Amino acid sequence: MEKNSKIYIAGHRGMVGSAITRKLQNEGFENLILKGSKELDLRDQNAVLDFFKTEQPDYVFLAAAKVGGIIANNTYRADFLYENLIMECNIIHSAYLTNVKKLMFLGSSCIYPKLAPQPLREDYLLTGPLEETNEPYAIAKIAGIKMCETYRDQYGCNYISVMPTNLYGIGDNYHPTNSHVLPALIRKFHEAKVNGEEAVTIWGTGSPKREFLYADDLAEACLFLMETYNGKELVNVGTGEDLTIAELANLVKNIVGFEGELKFDTSKPDGTPRKLMDVNKLHNLGWKHHTSLEEGVLSAYNDFTDKSKVHSER
Repeated sequence: MEKNSKIYIAGHRGMVGSAITRKLQNEGFENLILKGSKELDLRDQNAVLDFFKTEQPDYVFLAAAKVGGIIANNTYRADFLYENLIMECNIIHSAYLTNVKKLMFLGSSCIYPKLAPQPLREDYLLTGPLEETNEPYAIAKIAGIKMCETYRDQYGCNYISVMPTNLYGIGDNYHPTNSHVLPALIRKFHEAKVNGEEAVTIWGTGSPKREFLYADDLAEACLFLMETYNGKELVNVGTGEDLTIAELANLVKNIVGFEGELKFDTSKPDGTPRKLMDVNKLHNLGWKHHTSLEEGVLSAYNDFTDKSKVHSER
């Protein structure tokens, strides 16, 4: 990509999109196309095509998605399937119709079968049943991968897919019920600390293992792959390291400074037992993460408290 190339970041206000935007700006890319949902409804086919015809972007990062944790995924199943499918279809097809040079589609580690061997290799896609609670979201993401593959097959489009592991960082969603596990823990422990509570209760047994990647590391990997990778097969992006939810909870507890007790509600679901990405392909291409979990969680917590102060002052 040239420094003056027209680059459209779909979903630039989300955690991933904003991290990609920051990375591009820091690297001197100055011709970025940024449209919020009020300016451009990505679910509106005609509006998206008109936007692409008018703006004529050279490159596209497709980071727009409807996302959430276990509760949100399982409650709004139709919304997660429909909205993610329609956004992907509109953007990828419009990119094809307007001759976009290259597109990157960002998926999720939930595309892999629930009981796939660990760590998760790229070729495990579609080899078994999905985790039931987020199946609609996963199916939408799988469809996006297949769109990139089939538009490459039929039309010769240089569309690539990257599958990030669990993400966290600046601009994360800390909603009490619709957030993912790490931001949910940050909020829980912070509020318990502020309110002087004696204990914090975590969903499940604490035994499932998860991998976490700092969003700004993902952005760096995305720029690296956009400039160096042109393959059909999707690429996992992660750290290749995981820890139990119980270990994660204790790490967050210590960083936040909550001194009470940690309890586990075993009547609540655990979700997938383990989700560790095989990142050998990414490492062999020449990229590795560099932000430790401790560094990243501290940065995310500082971002959360900064935003909490702004809200309290309004």
